[in-house]
Amino acid sequence: MSDKELISQRMRKVAPELDPLRLGAGWTVEDLSKPQIIIESTYGDSHPGSAGLGRLVEAARKGITKEGGHGARYFTTDMCDGESQGTDGINYSLPSREIIADMIEIQANATPFDAGVFIASCDKGLPANLMALARINIPSVVVSGGTMNAGPELLTLEQLGMYSAKYERGEIDEAKLNWAKQNACPSCGACSFIGTASTMQIIAEALGLSLPGSALLPATSKDLEEYAFESGRLAVKLARTGLKPHDFITKESFENAILVHAAIAGSTNAMLHIPAIAHEFGIDIDGDTFDRLHRGAHYLLNVRPSGEWPAEFFYYAGGVPAIMEELRSVLHLDVMTVTGKTLRENLDDLKKNGFYEKCQNLLDIRNKLSGLKIKT
Repeated sequence: MSDKELISQRMRKVAPELDPLRLGAGWTVEDLSKPQIIIESTYGDSHPGSAGLGRLVEAARKGITKEGGHGARYFTTDMCDGESQGTDGINYSLPSREIIADMIEIQANATPFDAGVFIASCDKGLPANLMALARINIPSVVVSGGTMNAGPELLTLEQLGMYSAKYERGEIDEAKLNWAKQNACPSCGACSFIGTASTMQIIAEALGLSLPGSALLPATSKDLEEYAFESGRLAVKLARTGLKPHDFITKESFENAILVHAAIAGSTNAMLHIPAIAHEFGIDIDGDTFDRLHRGAHYLLNVRPSGEWPAEFFYYAGGVPAIMEELRSVLHLDVMTVTGKTLRENLDDLKKNGFYEKCQNLLDIRNKLSGLKIKT
């Protein structure tokens, strides 16, 4: 597909006020004729999972510019279940998924774009973005916002309940409880355990909508910015080729994601989100699908809350690709992905390009900085 066939350029011909309004928003005359890429994100100050996404938005925008496109930033931030837990505010949680998806659909379709980069991290924001991109069905790349670092003594947020219970029983004093509160979330990113946020980041990659190896990096890492940059470049390339999510996401893609979900002992909330996302693709996923695929599934991940380690270490052990390598015999390896290659080709490329050695190097650096001696 050539640039003059792009929907953004057709829109300029029929909407005479479009160009001047965009010039008033800071676009240049040159920008108007480039492939136009919407950058959707849940960036905002609502919680750590969204607070760190601004730098990924800017990295994606630079990648879009590098590839000859123009990136337009749109924001629909999300709420935090953890902050609302135990209050009436939690009643807004699941409805927020629908409203975020609706708002993204409105933003992307009110002024059509040629492709999109969708950046989110957490429980409802990431499923909402996946649902919305299926509705919009423009060339799309997902960037997940990564996981927060573990605190001192490998403290993570889900342990706060334990500290609170110990305080109520008089086993620790208020100072120790306050220490836990003040150190459980030492950085931006999704909570460092396999809750819904981490699970859905993994699912986005398992579906084939993210760059291979990009899910659940430490949120503060430079590598995550590089993935966002490359995702921006890829979005422009996809705008030119016209490859859309409905062109390659199939029931087999969802079956792969469900098998990965079983292997990581993923959040049970995924049983709400995966069928909802599949529905937007016109694919039926029900409880029987999960039951069929989960029978005989192997639990591979020793990560909290059901395992020993913080989610930060998931990536050091090879991330989603390492899980998929263990599941090769049961996965649909010939499904297509956002890279334009099959899952099999993506996994083989990672091996050839030293992906697993890089992950091990990151673990070695983490061990050195913290005095740990963890092996994957």
